[in-house]
Parts: sequence; C-alpha cells; structure tokens
Amino acid sequence: MSEKLIKILREKKKTISTMESCTGGGIANAITNVEGSSEVLKFSAVTYSNEYKIKMGVSADTIDKYSVYSSEVAKEMSKTISDFTNSDYGVGITGKLNRIDPNNLVGDNNIVFISIYDKENNNYIVKTLTVDKKDRKTNKDIIIKIIFSELIDILEK
Repeated sequence: MSEKLIKILREKKKTISTMESCTGGGIANAITNVEGSSEVLKFSAVTYSNEYKIKMGVSADTIDKYSVYSSEVAKEMSKTISDFTNSDYGVGITGKLNRIDPNNLVGDNNIVFISIYDKENNNYIVKTLTVDKKDRKTNKDIIIKIIFSELIDILEK
C-alpha cells in the first residue's frame, strides 16, 4: 500500500506530513521505505508527550478539555503539522496501545484517534479505531494500513 500511496502522491504532486504519537513514526517509516518518498514526505514528528504536542502547536486547552486521547487532539495534530510544513495533507494519530498511561489516565485503552487533514479542501477525515491485538507492532501495522487506505481513497477521488 505504501508504494501505491507514494506513486499517487508523486503523480498528483501532493505532499504529506505526519504528527504521530502511538504509532511512533510508523507512518513515516513506511513512507520512507519507498523509493522517491522524499518528493512527497515533508516532515514527520513523533510527539509521545503532551509537552511536545503542545510545542508543535496543539492547544493545551484542547488537551485539557478533551484529553490527549481524543479526535479533537488528532484533528489539531493533523492541521498543525500540515500548516507547519505547508503540506497538502497532514496526518495526526493519538491513542493508547495495550497500556495504561500514568501521565494521562483519562481515555480508554486500545482506542486510537486518527485525523487526515486535506489542506486544499480544509477538510478532515476522522476515525476512531479499536485495536485489540496483543502486541504493539501488529496494532501499529493495522493503524498504518487503515491510514494508507484512507489517503489512497482521498487521492483517487
């Protein structure tokens, strides 16, 4: 799927940036595994902590009001990274994978919030996923495939 995504982005001369939390840079890694990805990937940030989400532009008020594990924060992550890099698409991902976060006790375990921001149309695709596999890598792979599928659907319209 990553090859197809990169091919379409290159053909359409579109760019992407990501702000990832629970996927830990998995989206950026999958993209950069494809030759020619430097033409489409502008920047990627792994913002595991609230502190660095805020430093990258996510509102502390949004985190306080909705929790760091929310679609509202994922939306801010996707738009902020798109704006920061002037990318056509921004991807924001936040959630918990098989663990309790002692720094953020609010929010359900194994729930992930994804947002894809389309700058040209000022539009968001927002999804909430339940990931229930025992190991983090499998959960990350599932999330990445879903994001790539959504991006491909957006680009093929």
